[in-house]
Amino acid sequence: MRAFQVLPDDQPPALRSIDIPAPAEGEVRLRIGACGLNFADTLMIRGEYQDTPESPFTLGMEVAGTVEACGAGVDEAVIGRRVAVFGGQGGLAEYGCFPAGRCVPLPDAMPFTDAAAFQVAYGTSHVALDHKARLQPGETLLVLGAAGGVGLTAVEIGKQMGATVIACARGADKLAVAEQAGADHLIDAQSEDIRERCKALGGLDVVYDPVGGDQFKAAFRACNPEARILAIGFASGDIPQIPANHLLVKNISVLGLYWGGYLKFRPQVISDSLATLFGWYAEGKLKPHVSHTLPLDRAEEGLDLLRTRKSTGKVVITP
Repeated sequence: MRAFQVLPDDQPPALRSIDIPAPAEGEVRLRIGACGLNFADTLMIRGEYQDTPESPFTLGMEVAGTVEACGAGVDEAVIGRRVAVFGGQGGLAEYGCFPAGRCVPLPDAMPFTDAAAFQVAYGTSHVALDHKARLQPGETLLVLGAAGGVGLTAVEIGKQMGATVIACARGADKLAVAEQAGADHLIDAQSEDIRERCKALGGLDVVYDPVGGDQFKAAFRACNPEARILAIGFASGDIPQIPANHLLVKNISVLGLYWGGYLKFRPQVISDSLATLFGWYAEGKLKPHVSHTLPLDRAEEGLDLLRTRKSTGKVVITP
């Protein structure tokens, strides 16, 4: 089979021909229909992600496909079932083996491209806004990087939860995508003062930040008392330093979120969240935005779309 792999000795990632894997105990083998790319994949290539495996390994954190084989201890009744799974790696290939316990059955009407764009982006935003920040109806939510893979889902979910959503992104085209997702107010990060615009809109109760850097600092200064800031990632490359005395004065909370970490210490948070999200999808309340769908031999092109911030929503690879 073909697989897009990170190689040892600082070699560039490459499409390789490797053996089709056999599922180990507790695993299933999927014929992969689609794999969603994430910014974390670009960090893995550089060895900067918190869960980077030893090379060589196959990239691709989240996949959707059809179960075609089972390892020991797995009920063979699942063979033929369409599922999505967050595997952490192994998705940019024609076949892959993943823990059976992480597989989530797909709604009948959900195509693989939607399913591969769903778990990490929607899961991150839902767990962040619901479980961590306890976002309430009527509160004001600022979403930074609002046209990106996770940012766009935060706009959708924030509206679904009854918040007033301010979307911040770079340029009119990206802001138009956020507006289509339901944003009430738009801020162009290239030309507008984020702090002043947010303060003019009444200040912020919750900040969803996958960007970091100067945008974090501007949002921090526009927070209302008892605001909650969600640190999701640092796409800007700048990890902000937080003035603890300002947290104290305004009673602000900064909440870190690594969605995949819950699989290790509290998996029920993930499963409960995904049950809610797949239910919303089946009811037509969520509409995944896939800006690019590319074949496996263009995986590097897909990753470059993330690095250069030229994509909106998700980039999906279809082996």
